[in-house]
Amino acid sequence: MTVADVLTVALGAVALGAGLLVVTTQHVVRAGLWLVVALGAIAGLYLVLTAELVAWVQVLVYVGAVVVLLLFAVMLTRAPIGASADLDRVRWPGALVGAGAGAGLAALLIDAFRWTRVEMPEPGTAERLGEALFRTWVLPFELVSVLLLAALVGAIVVSRPDIGARTTQRRRG
Repeated sequence: MTVADVLTVALGAVALGAGLLVVTTQHVVRAGLWLVVALGAIAGLYLVLTAELVAWVQVLVYVGAVVVLLLFAVMLTRAPIGASADLDRVRWPGALVGAGAGAGLAALLIDAFRWTRVEMPEPGTAERLGEALFRTWVLPFELVSVLLLAALVGAIVVSRPDIGARTTQRRRG
């Protein structure tokens, strides 16, 4: 076993454990922080695979932006931060569905590849990735940014009760 194999297994275990804690914790903020750990471990996996650019994009976009947006939305909407009594539900149906989905995906992958060796394409460069991103994928990239902006504006409008009160007062007056 090489050092890369040991790092892959260790980072995979950290990502899996943090992912389980994301979905099992009853505190929303703690779930967001465990999500940071899981996404950071995945960025570490990209570094082990020598995909440095993808690792930095993972850190900047997912850890830096998505998790901050999630925590900002929780604070902005004044959602309960502590443990919530309505989250105490029976967990076995969800565990059963998750185990079934995992077993189905494993069976699908085993059936699709049948333990054959897949030839990998030549490694990409930052220049080729940038060219593909800004020529082929620029429209979906911009649509996602507009969607995130609309979600942020919607969260601000939902969290401000005085915005709806002004329009009601104008109608009455």
